[in-house]
Amino acid sequence: MSNATDGQSASRPARLVIMGPQGAGKGTQAARLAEQLAIPAISTGDIFRANIKGGTELGRLAQEYTAKGDLVPDSVTNAMVRDRLAQDDAVQGFILDGYPRNAAQVVELDTILTDLGVALDGVVELTADRDELLARLAKRAEIEGREDDTEEAIARRLDIYAEQTAPLTSAYDERGLLVRVDGIGDVDEITGRIVSALTALVG
Repeated sequence: MSNATDGQSASRPARLVIMGPQGAGKGTQAARLAEQLAIPAISTGDIFRANIKGGTELGRLAQEYTAKGDLVPDSVTNAMVRDRLAQDDAVQGFILDGYPRNAAQVVELDTILTDLGVALDGVVELTADRDELLARLAKRAEIEGREDDTEEAIARRLDIYAEQTAPLTSAYDERGLLVRVDGIGDVDEITGRIVSALTALVG
C-alpha cells in the first residue's frame, strides 16, 4: 500500500470495510480514503438511492418495503451490494461503508468476494467514547434541525450498533483483518492514523 497521505493511488488493490457507530465519522473518512487510494467509497445509502433513482428492479423492490415503513430485507441489500461490487470502478478496490451490518451479511460478503475472485484486505473500526458520540450527534441534530433526533433516539441507535454490528469486528479481528483507530480528533490526524494502521496491516 502506498503512502496515501501523498495523494497517490494505491500500488495494489485495496478492498476495505469501514465500521463504527453513528457519529464516528465513517462517511468523512471513507470519502477521504477513497480519494487518496483512487477507489470508490460505497455506502449502502448511496446504493439504495442509485437503484431507486435508476428505477432498477432492486430499487423498485426496496421502495415497496420503505413505502410501507418496513426494513429492506437482507436479500435485497445483498443483491444491491453484489451488483455494485461487480461494476468496473470497483475492480481495483473499494471502501464499503454501512455493510456488513450483521453476521449473515458477513457471510454473504465473503460469498460475493469469493465469486469475484478477490478477498477483503482490511476492516477499519473507528472508535469513539459514547459520551463524545452523543454530544456530536446532538450538536449535528441541532444544526441540521433534525427534530426526530432526540437524545433517546440517538442513544438507541448507538445501542443497536453495539448489539448488532460491533460483534462483527471480533470476527474480523480473529481473521487478522481488523484495525481499530481512534475516531476523535482532527480529521486529517484521523485519516493519517487510518493510513498508518492499514499500511502496517496490508503493507
